[in-house]
Amino acid sequence: MTEEKHSLTAKTMAGLEPVLAEELKAIGAEDIQVANRAVMFKGDNKVMYKANYWPYTALRILKVIKTFDVKDEEDLYNKIREVKWYKLMHVDGTLSVDTFLHSSSMTHTRYVSQKVKDAIADQFREMFNQRPSVDTADPQMRINLHVNNNHCTLSLDSSGDSLHKRGYRQASGKAPINEVLAAGMLKLAGYHHQINLLDPMCGSGTIPLEAAMMATNFPAGYYREKYGFMNWLDFQALTWRDIIKETFSYQRDPEGLIHGYDMNQASLNNALENARFAKLHHDILLEKKEFSKTTKPFDRGMIIMNPPYGERMKKEHLNNFYKMIGDTLKQQYTNYDAWIITSDLEAIKHVGLKSAQKMVLYNGSLECRFVKYEIYEGDGK
Repeated sequence: MTEEKHSLTAKTMAGLEPVLAEELKAIGAEDIQVANRAVMFKGDNKVMYKANYWPYTALRILKVIKTFDVKDEEDLYNKIREVKWYKLMHVDGTLSVDTFLHSSSMTHTRYVSQKVKDAIADQFREMFNQRPSVDTADPQMRINLHVNNNHCTLSLDSSGDSLHKRGYRQASGKAPINEVLAAGMLKLAGYHHQINLLDPMCGSGTIPLEAAMMATNFPAGYYREKYGFMNWLDFQALTWRDIIKETFSYQRDPEGLIHGYDMNQASLNNALENARFAKLHHDILLEKKEFSKTTKPFDRGMIIMNPPYGERMKKEHLNNFYKMIGDTLKQQYTNYDAWIITSDLEAIKHVGLKSAQKMVLYNGSLECRFVKYEIYEGDGK
C-alpha cells in the first residue's frame, strides 16, 4: 500500500534555495518547486523525516494540512475549528502558533494567533472537557499559519527548533555564523570531501565543523536528539529508526584536509570543544595563527572565511584589515580559490583582487556578498 504523500515546505535563507532543492531531490522529494526562501515539495513521512535529518540548508520543514480563504478573524476561527486536531495531537499536549501576515485585512499577528489557539482549545474542551496548554518555548506541536491576501496556508512544523541548531555547538564566541549559512557557503563554493579546506578566521569552528560533517557524510541533524514530528500522534518510530540505522552505511573518511585558524585562543578553545563533542576533532586541525603571518598549509586548496564586518570592528581599521587579507592571499596562497563573505561592501574593495564570482547572501538581517577570488602566480601585479 502506497503511503500518503504530503505537501511540504522547506524554509531556508535567501540565496540557498537551489542548493536546498538539490539536497531534497537527493533524499527522494518529488514535485520540487523553488520559491523565495523556501522550497515546496511532496513526500511521505519517511521523506519528511529525512528532510529534517539530511539537508544542510533547511531551516524548517512544514507539513501543509489545509489551505483556505478567510474574510475575517471569526471566519478564520471557524475554519481552524473544522480541522480534526484530536487526530493530530494529545489533549494534554502543548502547542504554539507562529503567524505570518502579508497583505491581509487581518493586521494583528498576536490576535490572529490567539484566534487559532482558541479554536483548537474549544474543540478539545467540547470533546474531552480538557484542552492543550500553550508553551511558546518548547511546544509539542508548533503550528504555522501563513496568510497572504487572506489566503491561508495552515501547516504543522515538523522540525520543532530551527534546523540550524545542529546539536554540536557546546560553546561559541561573539557573532558565530549561522550553521545553515556556513553549510550553504560550502556547497555554493563547490566544496566536497576530496578538497583541502582552510578557514583562517574560524572563530568557534562552524565552517570547519560543517565541512567535516559533509566530508564524512554525516546528516546535518546527526547530533540532534529531538524533532517536532516525534510528538505527533502518527509518528512512525520504526521508520525513523531505519533512517538512523541507514546513516552508518553512508559514512566515509575525508580525503581532503580541513584546517581552521584563529588568533583568539578563547575562540579556538570553543572550536575544539565543539569538534570534540561532535567527535570530529581528528578530522580538523585547529591552530592559533594570525592570517597575515601564515603560509599555505597545502599546495592546492579552498579558503572560506567570514572576516569581521563593520558590526564587529571599527571602521578605520576595516579597510587596512581587508587589504591585509588581499595581500596575504596574493603572496602566500597561489593555486587557491578564496571565498569571503562580508556585509561591508566598501571594505571588500580593499582586498585588491579581481573577483571571479559574487553572490548575494544574508547573515541574519545583514545583506552580504559572498565573493570568490582565484589566486594565480603573479596575481595582482
